[in-house]
Amino acid sequence: MNRIYFDNASTTPLEPRVYDLMIKVMKEQYGNPSSIHFHGRHARSLIEDARKKIANILRASIGEIYFCSTATEANNMVLKNAVEFLDVQRIITSPTEHHCVLHTLDYLKENKNIETVFLEVDSKGNPNLDELETLLKDTSSKTIVSLMHGNNEIGTQLDFERTCNLCSAHNALFHCDAVQSMGKYDIDLSKHTVSFLSGASHKFHGPKGVGFFYMNGENIIPPFIHGGAQERNMRAGTENLHGIVGMAEALTIAYNEREDVIAHISKLRKHFKHRLMQEIQDIQFNGNQENHFLHHVISVSFPSTPKAEMLMFNLDIAGISASSGSACSSGIETDSHVLVAIGHEKSRKTVRFSFSKFNTIEEVDAVVEKIKTMTPTKANTLDA
Repeated sequence: MNRIYFDNASTTPLEPRVYDLMIKVMKEQYGNPSSIHFHGRHARSLIEDARKKIANILRASIGEIYFCSTATEANNMVLKNAVEFLDVQRIITSPTEHHCVLHTLDYLKENKNIETVFLEVDSKGNPNLDELETLLKDTSSKTIVSLMHGNNEIGTQLDFERTCNLCSAHNALFHCDAVQSMGKYDIDLSKHTVSFLSGASHKFHGPKGVGFFYMNGENIIPPFIHGGAQERNMRAGTENLHGIVGMAEALTIAYNEREDVIAHISKLRKHFKHRLMQEIQDIQFNGNQENHFLHHVISVSFPSTPKAEMLMFNLDIAGISASSGSACSSGIETDSHVLVAIGHEKSRKTVRFSFSKFNTIEEVDAVVEKIKTMTPTKANTLDA
């Protein structure tokens, strides 16, 4: 059975060109980047070249890019150390953030007595930026705003420009989890004031286990992991050389080809939505569907039926990989925190489908045909 992979918001297949480069690096470049001999210097040059590539894509300074293992590590480091060393007393966020942010805030509230404020979100998952503006006018507490660029479950995208402008106008730090949008959209940090931003390689067809964060030079925080002088004393530990090189190559490919990829994925998304609305009874979609949405994510809400309760299981048996929410919550049959926040009807069943450049129209049609056997269709309703 040829499986169909529609869970690219969880992780993406490795780009073949990235794989080839990483194999070459693993074979030929085995020096420790901290060593001063020939092999070490060559390894170091590859890391700095990767740093330069990522900085250029984001229009940031080379010295503002740091490598780490995951965006989860980066987000933990930023939020915890901003509290510890930048005198942050208040964190403004939303209830639809990734758990690596929400659980970090739980820790900070319980152990550091940090005020945590959750913005209201509407039924599409858009955080209330008018409320954010009102909160930021209260300058009595040093504040960091932590909002993701694109929601991993429902695809709603933040009004990035307005958020940057609000934080800048009111002297608040802005931390942005850009995991889902990195490599898919143009993020120009020369035009927008961002304090911290994180990305993860495996979301844009790079290797797992490597990520990076941007730290604006005006708000430097000390390291989260101690033990060595790597990453300019910011993150101790021997660098993941082939992972870093692979990540930079993957991001370069994704950025250079993003317009063609968006056009391809948008075609898949439009066709999928049209087929579902045409074929399936009482179909709904979560999140923004016009303006400010991630093209590769589509969150589909199916009506409550006995078959729908087994929808995820039956999709998997049929050879289709999708998600009932974020991958971090897989296996949990209750609504995720994101669906609860947007007021999703509990009796309905939501499945997240997410596309990549490797998916095809034929796969979309095949998935719709399988779904038709698992949930009430309009044809069956008419026949009845």
